[in-house]
Amino acid sequence: MAFLPDGSVLVTERTGRLRLIKADVLQPQAISGVPAVHTGSQAGLFDIVLHPNFAQNSLVYLTYAAGTKGANGTQVARARFDGSALRDLQVIFKAMPLKDTDNHYGGRMAFLPDGTFALTIGEGFEYREKAQDLSSDLGKVVRLNDDGTVPQNNPFIGQSGARPEIYTWGHRNEQGLVFDAQSGRLWETEHGPRGGDELNIVAHKNYGWPVITYGMDYSGAYVSPYTQRAGLEQPLIYWTPSIAPSGLAIYRGDKFPAWNGDLFVGALAFKHLRRVHLDAQGNVISQEQLLNDKHWRIRDVRVSPDGYLYVSTDEADGRVLRLEPAASS
Repeated sequence: MAFLPDGSVLVTERTGRLRLIKADVLQPQAISGVPAVHTGSQAGLFDIVLHPNFAQNSLVYLTYAAGTKGANGTQVARARFDGSALRDLQVIFKAMPLKDTDNHYGGRMAFLPDGTFALTIGEGFEYREKAQDLSSDLGKVVRLNDDGTVPQNNPFIGQSGARPEIYTWGHRNEQGLVFDAQSGRLWETEHGPRGGDELNIVAHKNYGWPVITYGMDYSGAYVSPYTQRAGLEQPLIYWTPSIAPSGLAIYRGDKFPAWNGDLFVGALAFKHLRRVHLDAQGNVISQEQLLNDKHWRIRDVRVSPDGYLYVSTDEADGRVLRLEPAASS
């Protein structure tokens, strides 16, 4: 979801449609001009993010799966939104190499204070060893300029055998990413296998997959005998059993003052919205489950400019929810 200056909300659907909610009403006509999207299993249309200067340039960014079943990958396109259509669409980044699986795309984006953006790219499920391979974008967080070019101060610039867009590596399938301007932290969540989902603070480091993990393979076999190893980052939180984290937001607003600075994580498997209460230093104090009585798979969570929490569900007949403070007694 992305919030427009007039209060409208742009919402992506996995099947490749972009929708507009205006004055709290879902408009019947989908937005035209969306790029061709590869669908199947987890493949489809993923994130939508506004350029930091959207009010001046009307630029929106879409992340999605593109290609064919035998050769596909995560892509980023940008276009100008004129209120009813996307215009002048350009594909500005393609994750390489392409893969022949319809799983683990990542596909979350977040702009950083210097005008660059971070993008998560999953390791393709069957290519987990590529997460440690710096010649591949799979299992990485990459950092790009707003036109898709590579910043010249990226950490692997000029290093032989390393793709220059890579910022962090050793990830599995990162479906949550948010930058908090107040603390300067870039937060990320990713799916483990059977257990071992992670919450991380992102920096130029190796996050270990598949060398270390708190999860097991789906067969019950060990992915790795190690949960810790020198030079590899530990998660701030790991969840076993898996909650399947998707969507990540940090609350900064005045509608829920007790939640200021807390993280909110969508949970697909456990079907709830999870609040992670943090102190000012970013340490985890406690966790709380919300909406678990609804039994909806939570796909995304965002904080609107006016301080409400918006949640989208992962269903054939999906919902967009707005959470407001309960009336006081």
